[in-house]
Amino acid sequence: MKAAFLSIGDEIVGGLTVDTNSGFIAGELRDVGVEPVAGFSVRDDEDEIIRAFRQALEQAELVVSTGGLGPTVDDLTTACVAKLAGREMVLHQPSLAAMEERFRVRGIEMPANNRKQALFPRGAEVIPNPNGTAPGFICPVLTDGGTRHVACLPGVPRETRHMVAATLVPWVAARQPGRRFLSRTFSTVGLAESRIDELLAGAIRPDEARVAFRASFPRMYVRLTVDGAPGERLEARMDELEARVRERLGDAVYAVGDEGLEETVGRLLRERGLTLAVAESCTGGRIGDRITDVPGSSAYFLLGTATYSNDAKAAVLGVSPQTLARHGAVSTETAEEMAAGVRRIAGADVGLSTTGIAGPGGGTEEKPVGTVCIALVWEGGAWSRRYDLGAREREWIKATTAQLALDRLRRWLLNPD
Repeated sequence: MKAAFLSIGDEIVGGLTVDTNSGFIAGELRDVGVEPVAGFSVRDDEDEIIRAFRQALEQAELVVSTGGLGPTVDDLTTACVAKLAGREMVLHQPSLAAMEERFRVRGIEMPANNRKQALFPRGAEVIPNPNGTAPGFICPVLTDGGTRHVACLPGVPRETRHMVAATLVPWVAARQPGRRFLSRTFSTVGLAESRIDELLAGAIRPDEARVAFRASFPRMYVRLTVDGAPGERLEARMDELEARVRERLGDAVYAVGDEGLEETVGRLLRERGLTLAVAESCTGGRIGDRITDVPGSSAYFLLGTATYSNDAKAAVLGVSPQTLARHGAVSTETAEEMAAGVRRIAGADVGLSTTGIAGPGGGTEEKPVGTVCIALVWEGGAWSRRYDLGAREREWIKATTAQLALDRLRRWLLNPD
């Protein structure tokens, strides 16, 4: 099967929003034997959208679009596909009910225009969206080359990615009954894509599996896909390949599946019955935000503080003024006292801290922009380290520091010193 991708929206064409959906979807569909052949972007204009769909259908059996499924007047995708396919629009009652319930539980009256999102071309297969109000759909379109299909998904990446995994990939795989596909994703930390490629070189032959890499900063994923005839023991083949990946990449693999370090750390804290408190300076609360993104994190996360100024470090965390004067706010000594202080006031088993210079100003010759210190303190022990990340973007330094801190905690939880 060949597939083309269409991103719809003035913001995409105008460069205000970057299309990350098409590349992600193409990668997921390649894993089930789909060949990506073309990509398009188009404004919120009915004639242009229909023209783009027709052009894409000339090249591919499947066209996947993202965007234009909202409730406003400039959301035109569904109506365009209905017109293209020559099908009337009909109300899908289950989608409307799910939408109304979504508003009800939030105590908000549903605007009348949201009802538009429950209208689909007659005969289309609806793709549920548990993370938003815009369901997707798959609609057959009769062309000179026979019946082809258009799959329409919302433009919000978090919503789209779930719908691709839950519905679109299984739909595509089911249309290739002579083959069975199995994929496994390895979440890694601390290695660049080029370095992972080097380490895995020669470990897996092309005829054994397809190896793909996906960077979603600060995460890096390795994905293996095997295929075979129905009845083949693909799981056993995959287990063997996983052993080779782990042998090459070692503890840089922190999880099997699309998982963030905050999820891995949370699971390890639960398993060990430990609690955590975090004191952040240069990361400004980013670690606490990631940890509390995990449902149930209140079972192990007790306190997070963004103690940015020296006065706050001293008054809230009890960092010694002498330490600050002698070593400075960005030092392993200060980081350790921050971690010890937040652990003490929270009554936590483990204290984690960050302090650094995220830039673009504030650096010195001794401590240039990109200098960060991370510390971990527990009953009877402490660890700290200075990192020189270089004069990168402020956002990159903050995100990387948070990732390094979570990884240090993960490694300690796996092997407490």
